[in-house]
Amino acid sequence: MIAAAPRYLLVGIACALLHNAIMIGGDMLGMHYVASNLVSYVAVVLAGYGLHSTFTFRRSMSISSLVRYAVGMATNLPGSVLSMFVLCDLFGLAVVVAAPVTTALLFVWNFATSRWAIVGRRTLQKPA
Repeated sequence: MIAAAPRYLLVGIACALLHNAIMIGGDMLGMHYVASNLVSYVAVVLAGYGLHSTFTFRRSMSISSLVRYAVGMATNLPGSVLSMFVLCDLFGLAVVVAAPVTTALLFVWNFATSRWAIVGRRTLQKPA
């Protein structure tokens, strides 16, 4: 797992940038943050799964691991929406500030669910 950490960080940063671009872009287009979260979910799941499978964890892609990954990432949605509600609606922060804060809060959870979805409980072997 330690060897995958730098690769996870790179992919995580790419996914975080994609998510924040969608959130901020959606806000600029007048979308509510809940709708932007749903659009981001689809885009980031597809991009993140492909990158984490092939680059981070160096595993073959499969429908079953994609479904696990999508389910794992779906667990972010309530936390993301709740965080955006608290930051935007209760504290009055702009989406351009609240989206990156929310992303940072969910980063560790994303690593755990990504690894579970793609690697499972198998012992990690060094890549060839």
